[in-house]
Amino acid sequence: MLSPLRGLKIIYSFFCGLMPAAIGCRRFATLGATKPVRLASVAQQKLAALCLFFSLQTLTAIGGEPGTKNDELGTETIFRPKAGEFPPIEKAHAYRGELVFVDHANRRGSIRIQGAGMYFRNKPHPFAMLPYGMVRYQGAPADLRDIPLGTVLHVRGFLPPDPKTSSVPVLRIDSKNRTHGYSGKGITPAENHVLLLEDEPSHCLREGLVWKLKELNIQNKQGAIVARRVSKAGGESQAAEEEMTFDAATRIWRGRECLSIQDLVDEGIWPASGKKTLEGHTVQLGVTWKPTPGSIFTRFHISDIWLDEISLQRAAANQNETHKAFIRSRWMPAFVDAVEYGKFGTATVTATLFGGMDDSLYSDFKKGTSTVMNAVESNLKHTHGAYGPAHMACKGPILDVIKKEGEAPLGSSGIQIQFKTDLVIEGIRPGRVVRVRASNWPAVNVPREEYLNGAGVEERFPTPAIFPKY
Repeated sequence: MLSPLRGLKIIYSFFCGLMPAAIGCRRFATLGATKPVRLASVAQQKLAALCLFFSLQTLTAIGGEPGTKNDELGTETIFRPKAGEFPPIEKAHAYRGELVFVDHANRRGSIRIQGAGMYFRNKPHPFAMLPYGMVRYQGAPADLRDIPLGTVLHVRGFLPPDPKTSSVPVLRIDSKNRTHGYSGKGITPAENHVLLLEDEPSHCLREGLVWKLKELNIQNKQGAIVARRVSKAGGESQAAEEEMTFDAATRIWRGRECLSIQDLVDEGIWPASGKKTLEGHTVQLGVTWKPTPGSIFTRFHISDIWLDEISLQRAAANQNETHKAFIRSRWMPAFVDAVEYGKFGTATVTATLFGGMDDSLYSDFKKGTSTVMNAVESNLKHTHGAYGPAHMACKGPILDVIKKEGEAPLGSSGIQIQFKTDLVIEGIRPGRVVRVRASNWPAVNVPREEYLNGAGVEERFPTPAIFPKY
């Protein structure tokens, strides 16, 4: 990406070079002269002003250096989240792709995004979770570490709130519209800071969708299924049919059973070979990607089939318990809304707990109980304490728990806690992110890679250099 200084130099020189008479404008374009340049005429002054106008317009169109407020791309307003606020999901950019790399300690990774061209040629695209960004797997809350590589995910992403502190590469604002050879468009969106990351069944449950199976073609316990996403409530579907592969490793879930392809063949539900019409049977699918033989460049693979609601509810319940145990050991993340400072380091802190988690976690924060709060970075890594999160954390009672009226925006629980401490630490300020531990949660030490060791808020492990340059 061009810096504003270099961009202005290049564009000024280009425009002014079109007019031989604009010598003064060409000299003005250097911007580095130590002495003031006196233009020879009023005409040259007007030409210089015209060069400046077109240069700023062009820099804006190509992305330039994003400002602190919303950026302009032509006539389109580009939304950028603000610190301390939950952005509306309606303004997010949506895309879909395969998870190919995870740095779970820093809440980031890479996705091979489905675009307009050959899928297997698409380079992995880095993403970072927003601090309040939610991950969902098999219909339940999750952490990045819970999702197997290869899982196809639905993404709702935004531009980086602050490009200067982004833990993944910052791209041109119009990157999603650029063409990348055989890969086509859409594979490198600049909206790589994620509000919602969800696998196929989680996406369908949230949107009220199911997969309707149309046709099966099987040979030697592998083959392809033609299916389409439709509304669970009925009505016409606008979604196109998709042909996806399956094989002997595909898991079939029915009630409390985990079946194999051979089990369905033995029961006479599927044939051993050939085609069969599936009569629109509705299911939920787990979708991954595997290399496909022949000249097929974009075809996804079915990892799981949930034949009924009971089977998916059991999968969601298991994942939910995994996530509950994770949050109790790493603490609940929250935004600091306000801090009222008292004397000698005392303070009353109001914070909004992040959303998307099991209700039992929120119910553990009760008025009159004690709690512990520690400052964290945007990747939710604890920033204070050489021996773990509780080393330098603030302690004190919960004065009040407030449930906001109306529907909370995605990423927020709509629940505020007011907490009083007798010694507030530096990182607890309005707009900053914290983690809070309820009194009945275990006091454990987290792994070394999940907290900073007093080396400053810029400490990262590993550095953004692990990602390729785009």
